[in-house]
Amino acid sequence: MVVDEKVRNLKLGERAAYLSIVAYIFMSALKLFIGYTSDSQALRADGLNNATDIVASLAVLIGLKIAQRPVDKNHPYGHWRAETVASMVASFIMMAVGLQVLFEAVTSIFEPHQEAPDLIAGYTGIFGAIFMGGVYWYNNRLSKKINSQAVRAAAKDNLSDALVSIGTVVGIFGSQLNMPWLDPLAAVLVGIMICKTAWDIFKDASHQLTDGIDEGLMMDYTATIENTTGVKSIKTLKARTYGNNVVIDTEIRVSPDLDVSNAHDIADKVESELIKNHDVYNVHVHVEPEE
Repeated sequence: MVVDEKVRNLKLGERAAYLSIVAYIFMSALKLFIGYTSDSQALRADGLNNATDIVASLAVLIGLKIAQRPVDKNHPYGHWRAETVASMVASFIMMAVGLQVLFEAVTSIFEPHQEAPDLIAGYTGIFGAIFMGGVYWYNNRLSKKINSQAVRAAAKDNLSDALVSIGTVVGIFGSQLNMPWLDPLAAVLVGIMICKTAWDIFKDASHQLTDGIDEGLMMDYTATIENTTGVKSIKTLKARTYGNNVVIDTEIRVSPDLDVSNAHDIADKVESELIKNHDVYNVHVHVEPEE
């Protein structure tokens, strides 16, 4: 039942990916068209960012679909980590785009005869900020509901795009005040924000793929085990993640006077408490007598 529920959550997560893909196709086409016709460096950079976000969202969608595959001979723990790999792929794509935007923007700052872009570029940026803000709101709520790292990464990207559009608007309207250099400067800030978002997503994904776990969670798991009736002490406690599923391996010490059946009951109790209180996917408990 737990596996079925988690698979259903992954299917719900596909909605976020589809929504992001449709939103990015629409916004990239609009921003690139207006950016070129209005001669706005910042809006073109924003549109290019949205265009590559399409590829990143496709990577997230593929990762969510692969993560739903059941256990097989080569994947005894399932395919859950495909979701985390998808987040990392998305971060690579975003970083490449951010660096490209930075290079082009910095180069354009030093170009002579800069002219302020048409105001329609600014209005397009305002619309883009509001539109992507709405997409972020939906995807962020969904990521919390289903506890999905890939959807959370997609939501961060959506928020980054909304903030990027705000920076674009500032640069475009500022360039109207006899400061045309503000438009390419806004493009530089766009590139920096894209790179920052990419780094944050990469850091979270690489932490999980190297079996990193939050120290606060480990303290919570320790407290739950120690408070379980019959547990004398904890010898070892290890935890790792597969996608958004936590797997725990622990060795507990119990009274040496207990028979095998009672000791097994305590191990079962530890397992059920961790699953009930922390939504742990799988727990392996090894029992040893207290010295």
